[in-house]
Amino acid sequence: MQVRDWLYVKDHCSAIRRVLEDGRLGETYNVGGWNEKPNIEIVNTVCALLDELRPRADGASYSTQISYVKDRPGHDRRYAIDARKLEKDLGWKPAETFETGIRKTVAWYLENTEWVAHVQSGAYRDWVSKQYTA
Repeated sequence: MQVRDWLYVKDHCSAIRRVLEDGRLGETYNVGGWNEKPNIEIVNTVCALLDELRPRADGASYSTQISYVKDRPGHDRRYAIDARKLEKDLGWKPAETFETGIRKTVAWYLENTEWVAHVQSGAYRDWVSKQYTA
């Protein structure tokens, strides 16, 4: 039942860029997507996109793999962001809707399986440590 505000990553980057370009020194700007949704809705959306874009070989829906886990103690039920100041003062709004952003995100992961494999295996750590120890 937890609710979060969802924002496409490129929109988040564009908001930060907008603040860096025209934000007032010392001001605080909250970045949000006006897309508050329960986590289970996100999971079901991702499953539906996977069913469409990369169906399972056995024809079953990815949603059959959903399992519920106990929340950690003190887990917040809702994280909300009020980004009206960013819109009012700097004219920024997300370019993507939730639906277009989540579709682009899922498609990116499906198109970049080698990157995903490196993250899952931990191999990316070697590359990162080489970047920062040189």
